[in-house]
Amino acid sequence: MEILKTGLIFRNPIPHVHSVHAYFPSVVSMDNGEMLATAVLGEAFESPNMCTHVFRSTDGGAAWKHEGPLYPGVQGRLVSDASRVTALGGGNLVTFTVRHDRTQHPDEGLTNPETLGFVPTELCLFRSADYGRSWRGPDVFKPPLEGPSFELCCPITVLSDGRWILPTSTWQAWDGYCPNGIRTIALVSEDAGKTWPGYWNVMVDPNGATYFWESKIVELPDGTLLAMAWAYDAAAKEDRPNQYALSCDGGKTWTPPASTGLEGQTLTPMALGGGRILCVYRRIDMPGLWACLAHLQDGAWVTQEQVPLWGAGACGLTGTSANMSQNFNVLRFGAPCLTRTPQGEIFVAFWCYEDCVSVIRWFTLAVAH
Repeated sequence: MEILKTGLIFRNPIPHVHSVHAYFPSVVSMDNGEMLATAVLGEAFESPNMCTHVFRSTDGGAAWKHEGPLYPGVQGRLVSDASRVTALGGGNLVTFTVRHDRTQHPDEGLTNPETLGFVPTELCLFRSADYGRSWRGPDVFKPPLEGPSFELCCPITVLSDGRWILPTSTWQAWDGYCPNGIRTIALVSEDAGKTWPGYWNVMVDPNGATYFWESKIVELPDGTLLAMAWAYDAAAKEDRPNQYALSCDGGKTWTPPASTGLEGQTLTPMALGGGRILCVYRRIDMPGLWACLAHLQDGAWVTQEQVPLWGAGACGLTGTSANMSQNFNVLRFGAPCLTRTPQGEIFVAFWCYEDCVSVIRWFTLAVAH
């Protein structure tokens, strides 16, 4: 693997005047030759004024224009949000947006340090039919099980058979209430997101000790579905190696979670040619954001190569305390997303702190055939 270029989607142009940090990017290429990105802007990592903004590139991702917020916001409630975007073709796009109701906890973060419970969440879609220049919504929907809160993991994935899936995880309420336990699921829609009547159980620890966060699902060329997630042992209060599971029957059943051997947190996979899988993740046994090239051999994960992208020489990029809620608060980079530019290059975007400001940085990669 080789890093070709790097640059920024957004950095606060006047940090000496206003505190604006950028987090949680999502990037797509569109069939008009443009690229579109969403990212969250706010004054702090978990500030109540975090909201989704839209960015556009007309030169293959080299330069980006900030086009403003996705929507005007919510009146009468204190709400923050974050989004992931999917390009559907013909100028059509859809964002999966999770809105966080901060009304009862205006001076708290998103999670309760005592219970790891989450603020109330609302799931909704915004749609565009003009390459993201205007948006309609929100279309609020209720999932087919009680979370009561749900995690924003990744964009809607459109499978080859036309189904839409939404990987997510149940999350306990602020007070710890969690009637269905912590489980990684995928919501399923067969009518292009109008309804979400069903779901798959993807990764579940029957003992309830392991949480699977930041899950992603990709469809491999042979139709196999590959799910990947960050694994956290809530009993031992420590991370486990990133896990994966496979489905060969369209999501109905999944293999038990298995270790990739990658010591990391949030990770994002991309299916390449020749049965290879590119995975970008926040590494914890060594500093920084890393790219991993791997393949599956008889269902077993085989790592071929690892390359550092950012932060390999830094320290203090992740928290190491036994309180995961506090560790969330001190993160300094994460949420990688992968797509291809209109020219076919692999494009990686993520958030990171540089010179005390959180920015959205991108890399393009070359992977040898």
